[in-house]
Amino acid sequence: MSPLTGQEHCPSHFVREPSHVTVTILYMLDQAGVAQEIASSHPEESGWSLAGQVPVGALRGAGRLACFACLVLLLAILLNALIDSGLRRINTSSFGVSNRIVGGNINADIVISGSSRALTHYDPRLIEEQTGLTAFNIGLNGSQTDMQLARLKTYLRHNKKPLLVIHNLDVFSFQTTHGGVYDPGQYIPYLSEPAIYAELVHIDPDSWKARLLPLYGYAVQDLRLSWILGVMGFFGWNPREDHFLGFKPRYAAWTEDFERFKANNPDGARFEIEPDGVKKMEELLRLCEEQGIGALLVYSPEYREMQALTKNRAQVFAHFDRLHDQFGVPVWDYSGSPISVRQENFYNSQHLNADGAAAFSRDVGARIASELSAGKLPVPARARSGSKAAQAIDRRGVVSYVMLTTESPQFMLTIVDIRSKSG
Repeated sequence: MSPLTGQEHCPSHFVREPSHVTVTILYMLDQAGVAQEIASSHPEESGWSLAGQVPVGALRGAGRLACFACLVLLLAILLNALIDSGLRRINTSSFGVSNRIVGGNINADIVISGSSRALTHYDPRLIEEQTGLTAFNIGLNGSQTDMQLARLKTYLRHNKKPLLVIHNLDVFSFQTTHGGVYDPGQYIPYLSEPAIYAELVHIDPDSWKARLLPLYGYAVQDLRLSWILGVMGFFGWNPREDHFLGFKPRYAAWTEDFERFKANNPDGARFEIEPDGVKKMEELLRLCEEQGIGALLVYSPEYREMQALTKNRAQVFAHFDRLHDQFGVPVWDYSGSPISVRQENFYNSQHLNADGAAAFSRDVGARIASELSAGKLPVPARARSGSKAAQAIDRRGVVSYVMLTTESPQFMLTIVDIRSKSG
């Protein structure tokens, strides 16, 4: 017998026991003095469903709630698609670079990859000027080798193979990402890219949520509020252009970052060499090898005082030498370059400012032109015979190099000062 209605329950093989939700509703009705009135009337008259012992009004309410939930889900799906579409329509700044990569609109002869040091050190415009070859910078801010490799794979998936990949080296080149990627919002519109998604899931298994749950990525992971750019981009807005063929110059003077770093690390700093990081570097070079792409490893200028604070610098560079021995890839070390000595070339110990990047880009471009024309770089044969790129090298390589070293003895000194593993 029901404690609220005074009616016997139907046998269990006819009708299920009322759920806890139903009991709660009946209790509320009893407290309001409605239950007895319902019990004394016929079920049909009181608005009850005899088979389920559930008020018809409750069923209607549940239906409305389900419809509302479906509407909210649909709106979330549509808004997520709008933001994704808007971000992928942007053709300037960092999203513009990513969109050119996945759109297959680059197809450069020389591709520069790496971390923020690649992003801010290599000006493709000056490299093009020195080599006569097209160039593009796909450096990725705040990244380790695992995400740099994913970006390079994505580039190769959509664009023709370059003649040469210049990969910038760092003291942390043998480290992988831990605790989540920097600025995860920059990846959300590209989660359909296999290499990017696979690496994100490897770093954080919960990354699937950003791909499958509408608006989750923008609501939870997008700390820079990129979704606002997406909405504006959908209606044709573009941010100010600050990337030039992928390169992002930094017009900044020396900051106090290095002094703070020295104060916090009076005994120096150590950069771990992780087995997974070594594997990622090997995978990157093996990818180039398998696809017939020339590879060049360059340790771009680093402020001289910082070099002395890296406690295991010798061990890191010994691993660079092993990569040379294993893959036959040249390693150009600019640690001893005059550019690394002058503080006015940097805005912090790791990053060149726009002036320093210009000096370095002319320097490295001239050396590439010289060594390509001499056949010292491991580029495919198509770069040295019959192609438009080869004609550009033959026509401009040595001439550009001579002009540069004649006009600027400092650059000649820089080139002589740099050691090379290329022979």
